[in-house]
Amino acid sequence: MSLYTAETRRLTKRRFTRFFLIGVVLVLGAIAAGMFLTNHKNTPEVVAAAQAKADREFQQAVVRAEADRKACEAQTQPGSDCSQMWTPTREEFQAQWYMPPTFDFRKNFKDMVTTLASILAVAAFVIGASFVGAEWSSGGMMNLLLWRPQRLKVLNTKLAALLVLLAGVTVALSALWTGAFALIASLRGTLDGMTSGAWQSYLLMELRGLVMVLVAGAVGFGLASIGRHTAVAMGVAIGVLVVLQAGLGTVLAMAQVKYLEMYLAPTWIAAWMTKSVELIDYNAPCVGSGDTCVQPSLTLTWQMAGAGIVILIALVLGTAMWTLRKRDIT
Repeated sequence: MSLYTAETRRLTKRRFTRFFLIGVVLVLGAIAAGMFLTNHKNTPEVVAAAQAKADREFQQAVVRAEADRKACEAQTQPGSDCSQMWTPTREEFQAQWYMPPTFDFRKNFKDMVTTLASILAVAAFVIGASFVGAEWSSGGMMNLLLWRPQRLKVLNTKLAALLVLLAGVTVALSALWTGAFALIASLRGTLDGMTSGAWQSYLLMELRGLVMVLVAGAVGFGLASIGRHTAVAMGVAIGVLVVLQAGLGTVLAMAQVKYLEMYLAPTWIAAWMTKSVELIDYNAPCVGSGDTCVQPSLTLTWQMAGAGIVILIALVLGTAMWTLRKRDIT
């Protein structure tokens, strides 16, 4: 049996891996079910009812506004102007505002893709960290290296088995996720506007989500390998994402740092998934004058986020491989 086959079997046979993935599937199923139950199809009857309600609200607002104007004229002193009081217009009472929520696939599915990628990335990080971390803490890595003394080959084979599994799971769940929400849109919303270009855009977004999942798994794997324990990777994740990011955000806000969101990880993740994120410096004076006066802005692109991903992977995995070669196996 080849080393890769053995590592793949070791990973897939782990109860933690199986149960964690089952939990992920249940969470995703709950989200899809919730979206199905909370959205409704805008049938002609629903549209007609919403239009009727909008008309009633408009008429009632007209009556109230007229009564308020007459009361103002009766109570104010001579020379007072009540003509500036609010007068309802038909545009302020549109039927679409009185319709139940509906799932517009073209507008709303991008949020669902980001949700899927985020959940799978967390799962990938935990599975990757526990896979190699458990090997170190149980002594399995030391035993394996007795009959396979090629340290880097062993580590890279484990990483390859992990990434192949994560890629397969992500692709399968992405296909099911897309199909499920296309069905939800068909039954409880609309698929209007889904041209070939729109489908291609979502496919590319899901591919970027796949990359994010693989990166998360590799980072978790690398951190656990460096620390030789699953808890090390989990501790780093908690420290960076919770303590450091929350504390850093607070400090930067108090210091009124320019484009403070640029220093926070979620901003870069959003830039990667949605192709770009525009940051606005609300502390700086606006540029221009009158209606054309706008705040300075900075756009983070997916290419910039991709460069950060490459640096992160090189740093974590490079350190993991270096420490494996230099440190004793004890």
